[in-house]
Formats: sequence, structure tokens, C-alpha cells
Amino acid sequence: MYKHNVEVFLFSSDKSKLFTEILIGFRIFQYFTIVELKVIISIVIGFFIIYYIVKSYQRKRDRELISSVTSLSRGTNSELLLILQLLKSGIPTITIYHDLIIKKDNDGFSQIDLVLVTSEGIIVFEVKDYSGWIFGSGNNTNWTQVLSYGKRKYKFYNPIKQNNNHITELRKTLKQFDKIPFFSVIVFFGDCELKEINYVPRGTYLVKSYRVFEVLNLIKNENEPTHYTNKREVVDKLKDLVSLGENTDYQKQHIENIKDMVGKERIFK
Repeated sequence: MYKHNVEVFLFSSDKSKLFTEILIGFRIFQYFTIVELKVIISIVIGFFIIYYIVKSYQRKRDRELISSVTSLSRGTNSELLLILQLLKSGIPTITIYHDLIIKKDNDGFSQIDLVLVTSEGIIVFEVKDYSGWIFGSGNNTNWTQVLSYGKRKYKFYNPIKQNNNHITELRKTLKQFDKIPFFSVIVFFGDCELKEINYVPRGTYLVKSYRVFEVLNLIKNENEPTHYTNKREVVDKLKDLVSLGENTDYQKQHIENIKDMVGKERIFK
């Protein structure tokens, strides 16, 4: 963005205005002594040094916060950013679980981006990163991403169905999950626009990343606190599933399963 603004400025058709501004700048500097100029330059340099130190500290603090939940090398940048948003809002570390793997009955795997344990129930996040227009329905198998004002279109698997499958598999891992409410939240990062979405089931929310806390507040305000029969059991199970996400063999097999499901290698054009 900065580069673009500079180019527009330099290639402005009003060259006389540019020349006048340069002259004014030189005339202003003529009113300062060498000592005064040195002071001004020192102040400017000092400002940038302080700014750099503050930003470096913030980045270091952000990395430390994320590391309290997950490894910086796991997941996507958008997933890590969502974790950071949750932590900065005051949500406890012990309630956030990232990059979980569930081994299914058919030897397949289910990979969950993020789980948040709340007093109202368990929130399962699916994180997407798209640009362009997004069209879809809760009933359809695939959704459509439209780019370049309709010139390019791409299909992707319905995220509502995708996350519902994750919740189905997660419920199977503990008996007490049968009686605990689950909520599905699909978070869209990037500059996409949810152009036309319909048939969104109750308990499912689609949201742009900057409005996540509106959804969390809605879930909290519209639902009564639930009862966990054994909170320690829930924490231990979710930690186990996070540990499975670190298993490189499971990761490779999960990727292979997805490729096999898509079946592109079986298409001969």
C-alpha cells in the first residue's frame, strides 16, 4: 500500500504542485540552524527506535502468548492469529486446544483446527482463508469461490458439513460429550465476502474474523451453562487429541486420505 501511494505521488500529472512542495520544504529547513536540525533529526531517529523496540516487544509477547497454547510451527497463520485474539481477550489458556487429530473407526482421521471449552459447551472452530465472493448452502456438498468479478470460479467442500463431521467424531471420544452442547463456528480470514449463504443450521455460525467475539457473546447470552460431569476428563482427552496432531505418521496419512477422497489422480483428461 505504501509503495502504491508513492508511485501515485511521483507520477502525478500536476508536476508544478510537486515542485512547489519541494521548494516549500527547502525554505522551511532554511529557518533552522544546524544545531536545531540535528535536534530534529535526533528526535525523529529516536521516535523510530522507540517504535521498533515497542513493536519488537509486542511481537515477542504475541509469540509467547501463542506458544502457551501451541507450537508456532503448527497450523496456519490464520489459526495462530485466532488463538492470539482469544488469548488477548482474556480467555484462559487451558480452555483452548489447537490442531487436534481424531482417529476414526474406519482408520481414517479427522483434523480439527481449534476447540474452545466454555461454560455453555464446546465450540469447534474451522478456520478458512479466502478472497473473493463466497456462495454456498448448508445443504450443498460444495461451495463456490468467485474471483475476478466472475471470471474465475473454484469449488471447495462445504465447511458446514466439514465441521459437523468434526463434531460428530469428537463427540464419540467421550461419553459425557453426549450431553454437552456443541457449537460450530466457521471463521473466514482474508478479504472474502460471504455473498450468498443460506440454510445455516442452528448452533452453526459463519463469521468474518473481526466479528468472532460477537458470535462468542451470542453463544454465551443465548445458552444456559452446561454441566460437565468430569472436567478433568475433558481436559485430558483434548490434550491427548492435540498430542495425536503431533504424530507425523498420522499427519501424512491424513493428507493421503484427503487426496484419495478428492481423487484427482483418477482423472484422465
